[in-house]
Order: sequence, then C-alpha cells, then structure tokens
Amino acid sequence: MTARVAVVTGGGSGIGLGIATQLVADGHRVAILDRANADVAAKEIGALGIGCDVSDRAAVDAAFDQVRSELGPVEILVTAAGIDLFQPLAEVTMADWDRVIAVNLTGTFSCIQAAVPDMVTGKWGRVITIASSSAESGAPNMAHYTASKGGVISLTRSIAVEFARAGITANSITPSICDTPMARKAADEGKVPPVDVLGKMVPVGRAGTPDDMGAAASFLASEGASYVTGQILGVSGGMRI
Repeated sequence: MTARVAVVTGGGSGIGLGIATQLVADGHRVAILDRANADVAAKEIGALGIGCDVSDRAAVDAAFDQVRSELGPVEILVTAAGIDLFQPLAEVTMADWDRVIAVNLTGTFSCIQAAVPDMVTGKWGRVITIASSSAESGAPNMAHYTASKGGVISLTRSIAVEFARAGITANSITPSICDTPMARKAADEGKVPPVDVLGKMVPVGRAGTPDDMGAAASFLASEGASYVTGQILGVSGGMRI
C-alpha cells in the first residue's frame, strides 16, 4: 500500500479516532483535527494533532497549511467532525440550527474545499464523509441534525461527479447505532436508550464500533477503491431505519 497523507476531522474521539487509528495502521501519515483532545489522541496513535473548530474557516485553512508544512499535500480526507442536538422542532432556535449546520455541513464543505486542490494537483485523492443513516430515514427531535447529514450526502455525491476525471473519489459512510462517547453521552442524558439496548435492535445483534467505521474507511481510502465513488456505504449491521 502506498503511504499517503491523511486528514481526519473529529479524530480526537469516537468514529474519527477509530478511522485515524486504522489509517495509521495502514501506514499513512495522519493528521487529527479536533476542537478537543487532538494532541492527546494523536500522541496515542502516532499522528499529528491540530486543534481546530471546523466551523471556523480561518482555523480550517490554517490547519491544512500546517498539515502541508509538516506532512505534505493532503491526499486522503475524512470528515468525521460533528455535533448532535436533540430538540422538538418547535424548540429549535435559529442559533441551534445555525450551529449544527455550521459544524456538520459547512465544516465538511470547508475541509473538502481546503483539501481538494492538493488532490487535483496530485491527480489522486480520497474524500470520505461521515453522514448518518438518520439522514435517509429521518429521526424525531433531530431535524437540524438529519438535515445537516442529508446535506453531507448530497455534497459528497456532487464532489464525486465534479472530480471523477481528476482521479478523486468521494464517498459517504452512514453509521446507524454506533458505540461512541457522543452516543453514550446522549444516553446518559436520557435523550436516547442506552447503546447496549439499541444494539439489540441491530440485525447483527450489536452496536457498531469506531473500529467498524475504520475498516470501511480503510477500504474507501485504498487503491482498490478507485472505481467506487459517489456511493453511500451503510456501515449499519443491517439496520434499514
């Protein structure tokens, strides 16, 4: 496998950390971008850690400049940074809406826009976005979250079509129930049932893990995935809703 330069946003924990860990194991030079825990997580897995809020475009541009300076041009991008909110539609304020969209959708766009020029120059690239199965099924009390993740799916498909002839693929992973710190926090706050309970609803009998997402991202980032683009990969244990 050719060693590449990879950036994983939201790589400080959860799905992002699982993917970053796998990409390091695959031999890639990995940079973790995260608002918190970037340095600690990066040190644990042998990556570069950069503090970055993806909703801040100036911070995104500075982070990608640092990656280029320390590791080289970006060849693989995984956008796992995201936030969730649980609110009935009537209680969603414009500030709530704007914050979720700013991180989940605009942040994804900003990182793609910052990375793709390197890929165009190198005539090779992999864009892997992390969306959600809820973007396809809908979810109660999560209108802003599901809308943002639906936008991520559409954005990914557009990138795939626009840059297909440039040697760049773009695909989206849509987890369903995944055992992450964010999911466990939501359960602790009573927003959703415990992860272990939800896992029993999955056809394979358990919740997904960050390692499951890492395995999928590893394939999509590989040379062997050059003919896979514009696809939505449900890493969901068979869940359809």
